[in-house]
Amino acid sequence: QVQLVESGGGLVPPGGSLRLSCVASGSAFSGNFIGWYRQAPGKECEQVAWIIISSGTTGYADSVKGRFAISRDNSWKTSYLQMNTLKPDDTAVYHCSGPYNSNKCGSQGTQVTVSS
Repeated sequence: QVQLVESGGGLVPPGGSLRLSCVASGSAFSGNFIGWYRQAPGKECEQVAWIIISSGTTGYADSVKGRFAISRDNSWKTSYLQMNTLKPDDTAVYHCSGPYNSNKCGSQGTQVTVSS
């Protein structure tokens, strides 16, 4: 089973940027889909972006559209989430997941904190 590991989170001021990475250990991503999700304290797991790996087609939640960009590398082992113009409401633990995982926010994830 392919394991996905997230990294790249941190503390940034409002308006700042971060790039998150999601790396598949071993073989390439299983399934033709990668989604990025986030969960803030006391809130439900929320999908923020997704990509169809073979075509590169992407989609975004309204709350991040125009600010976040999802991509994947040509080896199909790494996905990125470029986050610009960050807001305090973006503070959450960010997770990546393939299509076969029912617990989208179950991984360790990477913490993103937007605060001055």
